[in-house]
Amino acid sequence: QLQLVESGGGGVQAGGSLRLSCTASGRTFSRYAMGWFRQAPGNEREFVAAIGWNGGTTYYSDSVKGRFTISRDNAQNTVYQQMNRLKDDDAAVYYCAASSNLRAVLAGDSDYWGQGTLVTVSS
Repeated sequence: QLQLVESGGGGVQAGGSLRLSCTASGRTFSRYAMGWFRQAPGNEREFVAAIGWNGGTTYYSDSVKGRFTISRDNAQNTVYQQMNRLKDDDAAVYYCAASSNLRAVLAGDSDYWGQGTLVTVSS
């Protein structure tokens, strides 16, 4: 099993920044593609960003492109999401996801999920 633990959530004013982290344990982190998803109250979970096993490939949803950056440090077993110019619509619980198949991550069909970290944005 691969365990995923998110951190870094919290409250921020609109226009501000946060950096989320997701640390993995239990298996070889570098073998997994990673992703970030989010779910706001009353909404379905949605894809935010994904990164390939070596960090060479990244994908973003249109709603965050240019504002969010996903990255990973395989030596630290951690994937990050830098979130800049946050908007009210970005408020949600953010989940980290992992799969040995990048397409599965992109499809929201990851093998492993974290418990989530809450991001709130105030105007």
